[in-house]
Amino acid sequence: MGKKSDAYEAELEQIQLAIVQTQAWSIEHGSRVVIVLEGRDTAGKDGAIKRLTEHMSPRQTRVIALPKPSDRETSQWYFQRYVPHLPAAGETVIFNRSWYNRAGVEPVMGYCKPEQYAQFMTDAPRFERMLTDDGIILIKIWLDISREEQAKRLKERRVDPLKQFKLSSLDAEAEARFDAYSDARDRMLDETDRPFAPWVVVATDDKKTARLNIGRYILSILNHTSVEVKKPDPKVLLSAAKAKGKLAR
Repeated sequence: MGKKSDAYEAELEQIQLAIVQTQAWSIEHGSRVVIVLEGRDTAGKDGAIKRLTEHMSPRQTRVIALPKPSDRETSQWYFQRYVPHLPAAGETVIFNRSWYNRAGVEPVMGYCKPEQYAQFMTDAPRFERMLTDDGIILIKIWLDISREEQAKRLKERRVDPLKQFKLSSLDAEAEARFDAYSDARDRMLDETDRPFAPWVVVATDDKKTARLNIGRYILSILNHTSVEVKKPDPKVLLSAAKAKGKLAR
């Protein structure tokens, strides 16, 4: 391995050790942690989650990636299918896509009505305020990827047999509707970025750099470790407000 790869592996190990220590503290003190990972297709959610959870407690950690809602679920209060997955004391729950499907995929693809989308934009901050007021630590991360890098990764998916489970019927739509997804992302960040549940945006064209900064950011929020970890790189990880004008178009 080259020096750059060695440095990545060394820092990743430090971050993972810090995450283990932090989770041990959280379990002992009964903290409830929710991490929402959102972003475009191929932005690196799966890879980031794999590195985050690699050494975490399997009993106290859950990764939630819900399938398409059933007919019964579509008749429920929108947030109802997510509530049962929220953490109890000492648990960490990572949503690999979340209730924010209604802010991105659903309106872009026409899977929800305009009035449902508008209602979600009103309700999401209220829902998240309820969570945080009850003591849940809510961390929201948007993974942003350029049009060119996304096209490259989608092409790799189609030709690599080891990535067949990443293939989706929506892959082609991700490219064709790139601009529509950009507009939906911008409105989502504008309307659901709140002081009690802020968004941060991570540039993910460089996967390894993105993974390190995701880990750094989570640890900067939880901050219960004796391991020294670098602060997030402001060129890679930005607040929603500072990300305006710098996001992929």
